[in-house]
Amino acid sequence: MAKQFQSAKKKKMINNTVVHIILAVLAVIWLFPIFWVILTSFRAEKGSYVSTFLPKAFTFSNYEKLFNDTTILNFPQMFMNTLFIAICSCILSSFYVLAVSYCLSRIKFKLRKPYMNMAMVLGLFPGFMSMIAVYFILKAVGLTEGGLIKLALILCYSGGAGLGFQIAKGFFDTIPVAIDEAALLDGCTRWQIFSRITLPLSKPIIVYTVLTSFMAPWLDFIFAKVICRANSDQYTIAIGLWKMLEKEYIDSWYTSFAAGAVLISIPIALLFLFMQKYYVDGVSGAVKG
Repeated sequence: MAKQFQSAKKKKMINNTVVHIILAVLAVIWLFPIFWVILTSFRAEKGSYVSTFLPKAFTFSNYEKLFNDTTILNFPQMFMNTLFIAICSCILSSFYVLAVSYCLSRIKFKLRKPYMNMAMVLGLFPGFMSMIAVYFILKAVGLTEGGLIKLALILCYSGGAGLGFQIAKGFFDTIPVAIDEAALLDGCTRWQIFSRITLPLSKPIIVYTVLTSFMAPWLDFIFAKVICRANSDQYTIAIGLWKMLEKEYIDSWYTSFAAGAVLISIPIALLFLFMQKYYVDGVSGAVKG
């Protein structure tokens, strides 16, 4: 009996060691590109072709150039444009997704199942397939010039957000319907139930929805490029980083491109760190309930 226990313990230790080694290798592979981009952002040598992995000299000038050299690529303006668009889109998209998900989870109405099936089918097609049609619709109503481009992008990113209800609806389905029924008996409206009861119990899915709703406009290139066109004062960060890699700019802006790639990851990281505690609190609350 003791030998069998020792054998099982040894086998488990070997399995755990193998798993940890595989995970460590995968972690190195995953972190290597990030490490390389960070190193490149501090590289003193200019140009995209370098002979060594480690920089020969380190400098902060690549970051300084992003904010000081605005004659060709105005990075601060692009950053603020993208931040404004991402925040507005995040607020609208999160509300649409959560509201549609709650309605589909709790309210029974005609064409409910056909709508969900239609949304599932439409979700199989990438959104950029409609970008030409969307552009001409926006152009027809005068939203493709000047400052209205920001409004056009916000509408693009948030307008169809309600179709992505599947994950949030699945979470709302796990919340007992008896809570809603008890609230209705106490005189609550559907809006009060949604805003004061369901949402406080749904912190994990709210965090997920907010993060995905923020990342989509923050990282998008295709719709931003089609709608902004040659309006450089309305460029987003994705367009600016792409411009840095064009042949006329790549030699002088390549290391600044790496610095920009590092900077755009900061808002997403801060948002995740800020909302992580709400995610943990929501999960622990759900377990207690």
